[in-house]
Amino acid sequence: MPDSIDDLIPSATQIRKEAALKEAEKADEYARLAAAAEAEKRALIERLNRPSGKSEEEKIQLASTIIQRAVRNGLTEVQVYRFPNSLCTDKGRAINQQEAGWENTLTGIPKEIFQLWADYLKPRGYRISYQIIDYPGGVPGDIAVTIAWGD
Repeated sequence: MPDSIDDLIPSATQIRKEAALKEAEKADEYARLAAAAEAEKRALIERLNRPSGKSEEEKIQLASTIIQRAVRNGLTEVQVYRFPNSLCTDKGRAINQQEAGWENTLTGIPKEIFQLWADYLKPRGYRISYQIIDYPGGVPGDIAVTIAWGD
């Protein structure tokens, strides 16, 4: 049997201190995870902002595979890419406003996709659209790239 009741039931002050320590540990872990996620997101955006490194042949083969799979599934269009608005020089404003020349705001892989469409798919009757697909906090967010071939 314990020597005293203090060994069985700590004081409320002691319990509050222990709870505060646990909360601080949880907050530290959350901050660490949030920082890691933010660093991962920055690295991904940096990678997407650079050229893909794929050859023209690889890009054409990838486009063909995506389109053929969509056709086999009875689709007349397919979303081929989704990217953050930070990959546009104006954060997607020109795309959102459907301004002429919006394609000049693209960088990295989104720009490569547009160029692939212009060089190889457009002459074959395919259409492309870049569209804002979410509005976090009421401002343009992610952008989807869709290739279409139906009416």
